[in-house]
Amino acid sequence: MRDVAAGIGYLLKGQRWVARHGRWWGFGMIPALITLVGYAGAMTALVLYAGDLADWATPFADGWGSPWQGLLRGALAVTAVAVGGLLSVITFTAVTLLVGQPFYESLCEKVDETEGGAPARPDVPLWRELWISARDSLYVLVRVAAIGLVLFLCGFLPVVGQTAVPAIGIVVSGYFLTAELTAVALQRRSVPQKERLRLLRSRLGLALGFGVPLVLLFLVPFVTVLAMPGAVAGATLLGRDLAPVEPSDETSDEPDDDEEDEDDARGSGSAPAHRSDHAIDLGK
Repeated sequence: MRDVAAGIGYLLKGQRWVARHGRWWGFGMIPALITLVGYAGAMTALVLYAGDLADWATPFADGWGSPWQGLLRGALAVTAVAVGGLLSVITFTAVTLLVGQPFYESLCEKVDETEGGAPARPDVPLWRELWISARDSLYVLVRVAAIGLVLFLCGFLPVVGQTAVPAIGIVVSGYFLTAELTAVALQRRSVPQKERLRLLRSRLGLALGFGVPLVLLFLVPFVTVLAMPGAVAGATLLGRDLAPVEPSDETSDEPDDDEEDEDDARGSGSAPAHRSDHAIDLGK
């Protein structure tokens, strides 16, 4: 239970961090807003054309009489909209993270700096960063979809399907949501995806304490937009716990005493802290 409480604490700390740094909160909402507009447009089109889609998918029912043709096509149209809504909820965070990679890289780096320094990271081209993020997100989505299919089938079981299965679904979604959000911070620390998932399994209570409340919040897309910057900030703080930077690898904003003496003797200052080439800099 201590890890669960710690996970909730990281979520709250992340929201407090963006509340103290207002421009970063607004900056971090941009990718979620872009994704929300895109999803809203797609869902609007699906609702408007769901009837036409049902007609196209059931040519065999053209000769059916009333009310069977209307019942079949109406049920199919409603199902299409429901499935579209479910997919939008499942994929919204992953797509937002992909769209916002440069934004969240900057936000993550700023959190690292304010908490004691950003880690050095490999010099990777932007296209490769996006490719790695897309590949990792697809891997997670495939696993979530497979588990979701099993849970969907279990949902037809009496009693259990209406009680335990939804609860299990929220828990599983919470774990993978934490995996998605911590990917930004852990990828900056050169932690590969399999190792990231292993770290989260080893601290399962921490992952669930962070992710499960977010799943419940993210059921409302507009709340997702408001909470996403704080979620990324909190996931960065959690990532620092899972994979702390070794002192020798950490870039400090202040030189130690020996380095300061040497710099004074040379008449030069300390080197500037490392900043990602692909991060969007809003300044200190």
